[in-house]
Amino acid sequence: MADAERPAQDLDDLARDLDDVDAVTQAVMTASRLLVAMSARSLAAVEDRLTLPQFRLLVVLATHGAAKLVVLAESLGVNPSTAMRMMDRLIAAGLADRQVNPSNRRESLLRLTGEGRTVVDQVMTRRRDEIARTIARMVPAQRAALVDALTAFTGAGDEPAIRDSGRDLYPLGWSVERG
Repeated sequence: MADAERPAQDLDDLARDLDDVDAVTQAVMTASRLLVAMSARSLAAVEDRLTLPQFRLLVVLATHGAAKLVVLAESLGVNPSTAMRMMDRLIAAGLADRQVNPSNRRESLLRLTGEGRTVVDQVMTRRRDEIARTIARMVPAQRAALVDALTAFTGAGDEPAIRDSGRDLYPLGWSVERG
């Protein structure tokens, strides 16, 4: 039933529900469950090669470029030794490599290989496509309201906006930039 056809009492109940932090929290939790499921499905094709934390590390490298180990560990919120073990596995899999920092020969820089970038791009493309298919099933007014709501939500959580760069698919999370 369209809003104009709803009885006044139903509209009052709807307005009260929308102002109820618990009701909104429940709706966001449900949406979060959907987004996590979409993320998991996008990783399914590479799950035999990568764990979620390893993929997160690849995304950080794809987002920020070559970096020192301590920067990567900080970005992921892990100890440097944990980040090093993850990097060692990614290097062994051919998805990342280690090179001497030309600015300071005592340091190493860690970066994606071409194969690592391909993996990140494929996973992010699958994720974006599934999200787009779901959003396409919404009417235009719902899509506009979703943009407004998600923009307000991410702003309230201090998450920086993704710069509009066409089909630049990351950073989808795990960004260390806060603004």
